[in-house]
Amino acid sequence: MDTQFKMTANPCTQEIITTCVFNAPRQMVFTAFTEPIIIERWWGPRSLITSVDTFDPYPGGSWRYIQRDARGNEYSFRGVFHDIQSPERIVQTFEYEGTPGHVLLDTIVFEEIAGGTLVRDQSVFQSVADRDAMLAENMEAGASESMERLAEILASMMRAPR
Repeated sequence: MDTQFKMTANPCTQEIITTCVFNAPRQMVFTAFTEPIIIERWWGPRSLITSVDTFDPYPGGSWRYIQRDARGNEYSFRGVFHDIQSPERIVQTFEYEGTPGHVLLDTIVFEEIAGGTLVRDQSVFQSVADRDAMLAENMEAGASESMERLAEILASMMRAPR
């Protein structure tokens, strides 16, 4: 499924910009980012099972996701919500618990466009080294696969009777 996914990491900057276009209304896409039962279906690669452990979507609220592989290994991620404006924007921190102290700030904007929604995620890292380490962990492939999964779920939601 073509999601028009693009990731940009310009040299010597502390940010990664990810954009993706979905053929679904903005409110539906925003809901997919803020409903734990939906998040568990698309967040991360297909080879991992994601569970939402904590999800309090309000300024100061926290979130925590746990992923498990086929061998039972766990990978946990967490953050704090700084701002949520439905259906326009989510601002949150992101930290992989396997490397504590390397926190980034994510600003996710949901923009209505002809025929769908443009999602723009700006991830600002504490250093270029932190950003490059995340890229080296194959962040682009994981993000792309997550967006493909999300597009599939949104397509099924669009087909469902209302």
